[in-house]
This record gives sequence, C-alpha cells and structure tokens, in this order.
Amino acid sequence: MAHKDIKILKITPLRGPNIWTYRPTLEAWVDIGDLEDFPSNLIPGFYERLSAWLPALIEHHCSIGERGGFLQRVREGTWPAHILEHVTLELQNQAGMQSGFGKARSTTVRGVYKVAVRARHEEVSRACLLTARDLVMAAIEDTPFDVASSVSRLRDMADSLCLGPSTACIVNAATDRNIPSIRLSEGNLMQLGYGCRQRRIWTAETDQTGAIAESIASDKDLTKSLLKSCGVPVPEGRMVDSPEDAWDAAQDVGLPCVLKPCDGNHGRGVCMDLKTRAEVEAAYPVALQEGSGVMVERFIKGGEHRLLIVNGKLAAAARGEEAWVTGDGRSTIQSLIDTQLNSDPRRGEEEGYPLSLIYLDHQPTARLEIERQGYATDATPPEGARILVMRNGNATFDVTDEVHPSVVEMGVLAARIVGLDVAGIDVVMEDISRPLEEQGGAFVEVNAGPSLLMHLKPQVGEPRPVGRAIVDGLFPDQASGRIPVVGIAGSRGRAVVARIVARMLHLSGLYVGLACSDGLYLNQRQVEGGNRANWAAGNKLLINRSVQAAVMENGCEMILAEGLAYDRCQVGVVTGLDADERHPDFYIEEAEHVFNIMRTQVDVVLPDGVAVLNACDARVAEMAPLCDGEVIFFSDDSAAPVLLEHRAKGGRSVLVREGSIMLATGMEETCLTGLSHIPFLVSGNGQPVDALAATGAAWALGLPADLIRAGLEIYGVMGNE
Repeated sequence: MAHKDIKILKITPLRGPNIWTYRPTLEAWVDIGDLEDFPSNLIPGFYERLSAWLPALIEHHCSIGERGGFLQRVREGTWPAHILEHVTLELQNQAGMQSGFGKARSTTVRGVYKVAVRARHEEVSRACLLTARDLVMAAIEDTPFDVASSVSRLRDMADSLCLGPSTACIVNAATDRNIPSIRLSEGNLMQLGYGCRQRRIWTAETDQTGAIAESIASDKDLTKSLLKSCGVPVPEGRMVDSPEDAWDAAQDVGLPCVLKPCDGNHGRGVCMDLKTRAEVEAAYPVALQEGSGVMVERFIKGGEHRLLIVNGKLAAAARGEEAWVTGDGRSTIQSLIDTQLNSDPRRGEEEGYPLSLIYLDHQPTARLEIERQGYATDATPPEGARILVMRNGNATFDVTDEVHPSVVEMGVLAARIVGLDVAGIDVVMEDISRPLEEQGGAFVEVNAGPSLLMHLKPQVGEPRPVGRAIVDGLFPDQASGRIPVVGIAGSRGRAVVARIVARMLHLSGLYVGLACSDGLYLNQRQVEGGNRANWAAGNKLLINRSVQAAVMENGCEMILAEGLAYDRCQVGVVTGLDADERHPDFYIEEAEHVFNIMRTQVDVVLPDGVAVLNACDARVAEMAPLCDGEVIFFSDDSAAPVLLEHRAKGGRSVLVREGSIMLATGMEETCLTGLSHIPFLVSGNGQPVDALAATGAAWALGLPADLIRAGLEIYGVMGNE
C-alpha cells in the first residue's frame, strides 16, 4: 500500500445538539488513503491483534445489534474509520467516561470519513481519539502497542479533568430530571438550569450554602459551642496550645480522650482513645500538622457514623469501620497493609475510589496508632497478631434504614444550627438504631461540602440517591430550571424573526437575551456587535442570571461547526430551506444533508414545547413528525394542502387571508392585524412569512394577541428595531 495511514484532517468539538446526537460530540475528519481498498478482513492478523488488545470490544453491538456484533464486522471486513470509532469509544470507557454513541460516515471524497463519538470531556475524548488512531495503525502494521500504559494515561487524564464523583452524581440526577447543566470552570463549579432560574453547585455545596455557615462548620470549637447551647449533645473539651496544655485538658475531661485539629477534615490528624500522658503529648504534633490549632475532647465510646442531612431531611447514613491487619510472621506492617488492605479494588488515590490507600509515611495518625500497640512501623508482627491500623479506615456500611428517628431529629437540628443546607454530621455511638441518650453518644462534627462517595459506593449495603436529594432541594415541585428558549433556524429570514420575537418577549416584561447575526443583545441593548449567531454567544445568554428568556438564531454552518448552545428549547422555528443550499466545506453536497442539519432544531423541542414550521416548504413540513411537542404551521397560502390537513385535525396555524394575519385553531380563525399595518413589510425590509413565523413563535410562548399585534406594528419603526 502506497498510503498505508490514517490521517486525522480535522477535529471539531460540537458542544451542543448537532447532526449526530443531542449530546456534546467530537467529530473527526479522517483520511484513510489506500486503506479504502483494504478492509479489516484483508489485513492478516488484524482481527486477532485488535481483539487481544481490547477484549472488551466483544461488548460492542454495532449495527448487528447483539453482543460481539462489532467484532463480527471486523472479522467479515470493515473500514478503518469505523474501527477508529469503536476503539475511541472503548478507550473512553476504559478511562472511566462511559460512552455508547458513535458514528462513522463516508463523505463525497474517496477515503475521507467523518467519525463522531460522544464526548463527555472534550480534551479527554480528543486524547482517546488520537490514541485510538495509533492503536489501530499498530494493529494494521503489526507493531507493538502498550495498551495498559495508554489506558492508564487516559484514566489519569479523566480523573484529573472530569467532574469529581460528588459533583457528577448531582449533575446526573439533574439530567434524570431533564434539568440542563453547564460547566462553569475547569473544576467542579456547575450551573444547573438556565438564565434566571439557574442554581449552582460546587461539589456538595450549593448556592444555598451560606459563607457564614461554612465558616462556622470549619471552626470545630465554635460549632460545638453552638450545638451545646441548643441542646445537642457534644463531647466535653477545649482548645489547647501545647502538649502540656493538652495533658491538662485531658485530665479535665477525663481519660481516655481525643486530640484533633480544630479545623481539619476527612478525619486527618484525629487521634482517639488516648489513655496516657505520653500518648496525648505524642498526638499533639500529629493533630497540629493537619490544622491551625488543636482540640482535646472526651473520648466517646462507639463507632463513628456519618449522617447526610439535605434540606432538613436525612438523605443517607453510613457507619465507619476500623482497619486491621493480621501478622503472618514474615511481612512488615506496611507489607501487610499493602496485601490485606490496599489490595482491595475499592481503594485508590483518586477521588473516585470509595476507600483510601494507606501509606504509613504519609499518615501519622496510623503510625501513632501502631506505635501505641508496641510496634515500630517497619516491624514484622508474629503470625496471628492483629494490629489496629486506623480506627476509621474509610470502610463504610450503609445504615440509612437503621437510624433511630430521635437521632435523625437531632442531626437535622445540628445542620439547622450551623445553617447548612447540605451537611455531613458525624455522631459517635454504639448502636445508631437506639436513642442517643441511652448510650452516652455525642455529635462530634458538622461538615460543609461533605463527600458523597461513601453513600454512592458503600462497602456494604445499597447505594443512596444522594444527588437526587440535593437536586430536589434546589428544584422543588419538579421545577425544570428552564427559561423560555426560542431557536430559529432556516435558510432565510432568521435574524428578522429572531429580533421580532425578542421584541415581543421584551414587551411582555421579560429581561430578554438575543444572539443573532446582527449582534448580542441584553434587554434590547446591544452588548456585542457583528455576527453573534454562534455557540459562545448563546452560552453567554444561558449563564446570565438576569436573562428570563433567550432567543437564538441558528444557521446551518453554526450547527455543523459548533452545535446548538442549548440542549432543548421551548420553541423551535424553521423558516424555510433553499433548494440549492449547500456547504461543500463541510462535505454537505445534497439537499437531504441540509434537511438533516435543520431538523436538529426540531429534534430538540421539548415535549411541552412547540415547533413552528413553514407549511409552504415541503421539506420543512416533513419535519413535523420529528417534533416531541406541538406543531404550529405558518403559511402565506391559506390553501396549502399541509395547512388544510393540519387544521382539519384541530391544529394551530398562522396564515394570511385577504391581506390580514389570522390565528387559526382548527377551522376557527381570529384576525390579528393587516399586513399593511406592519412597518417592516411596508418598507420592504422583510417578507410576510417572517411576520408569520414570529407570530407563530410568540403564540407558542403563550403571549396574548394584543401584545403580538403591538410587537409586529412597532418593529421597524425608528428606534424599535
């Protein structure tokens, strides 16, 4: 083969709904050159190498629709672009970004294909695509390829760049409720909802989490004082400023005692069940290392439990367990930890693992615990000896259904006292199914921004839908977090229609954002000039907390190059399609391709939304069955067959009769205004169908007829364009 290569010509991130799917997608244009003549069944050993390197490809159904379908295609013969699609998807899966959608389609140029894959994170998906290209070429050329190290690198990248598990579970819960989300930073700051109805989260903190409440929670001494004053049982104790002072305080509260940082988290630096002066003084620097000060408290007998309180209700509860190792007479304690604890597949360094790895060099609390039992950290315990490594080894057992109602009530009170909407409450007691006062238990901490992972992946017990609890608190009564979004597509008249609709919404009293080819507007004020019918401008409207309604113009090239700025819309307008419209720069050479682009606007209309379609354009009218919601047809020909059929079924339409715009529901008609009363039509700055399309959109939004009439009759008047 003279040109045995896969060249990636271009990679385009489609950040919103596009011609491939509703979701963000990575589209690559690839040139397979002479490999067009060499499907996989003509490359000796290719199937064997690929299936050995990525055995999980057996799970890819492909077009055959059953397990092993893709590998069957490879065995029978398929082309490198198709293989590149599936290998990219599999690498994303192995990196921890589950992806099932992918397509590979030929273009009008021989050997050039478009490959599209679902992209949960643009940078990681791009890396997976490039790695997939190298892997496929290695399989073609029969050269070595280190799959394990490549997957490890991709997994590290995903762990570093993708949302953390706490944030992700909240976003996923929002998605399940059809609430849109936008990532606002490279970290975990997320927006749920659009415009003025949005809410924000940052891991397990929300925009309802007050700064004062968070500051109180970070000050353990202040928290204890407030809880105690309101009747919540807490362990006796106080702040100390030296090892000697710590010993004095320990004697005051009684032994055994606990030393912990006054503002630490995740249990770091907490030394428990200290019984002697030597233990107390040794624990002081360990606690101080993890915070800005040290507290001494009375030791409470029992296990540590975590209550997750969300908006005044118990969302989940977990019990922590101690971590032990057993000596074999041959291994050091760290070796025993590695083989008996760190070998657990649930333990890892990344945030996505429910259990943490234990390394004595980095965990002074564990070292101190072991030394208290008479062992050096490099000692080799005798066979059968049990050594306590950590009193709370991160092992979590779900106990949500066991919590006594009085304990729940006290936990809710603790969260309310501190002022947190989402709180991780730590309570120490022997049996969480019994009242606290029977056991001498106590609340020891209230945490802002608690980790949710222990409730999502408990060691024992059922996972709890904690993300859903947080979303339900942010969006009560099944609120969607959506504002009215109007998308306007078509080959002509888009900007005029967009500006008229924005004017009508403004007249209704809403703060309106408009992104169109004439500029970016906020409340009728131009804030950016030039063509702003693009994803970036639309996104600016959706993240603006003042915007109550958004109108966006969407041309063919914008959809092809970027995708829509929104996931779904309340109203989608298609003004019409030019029969000769083509986009050769995107390999769009046929009328059918233009139809598939423009239908994207109709595909994303919400089930309770409306598609406003041109009944006089046969191809636009064909989009009606694609709409999940209602359809309003508009036409300047009242006798158009599509219009008559729609009206016969009781559908709504906007039409022209005897020089006037009529609103029709079924066969009933109401006169709106005369065409001669619309200034922009009289001046020749628009067509009647533009007025009809805008009227249909406004009607779909529920605007009253008088307001729609006023909007039409003032648009085009000086100062009102």
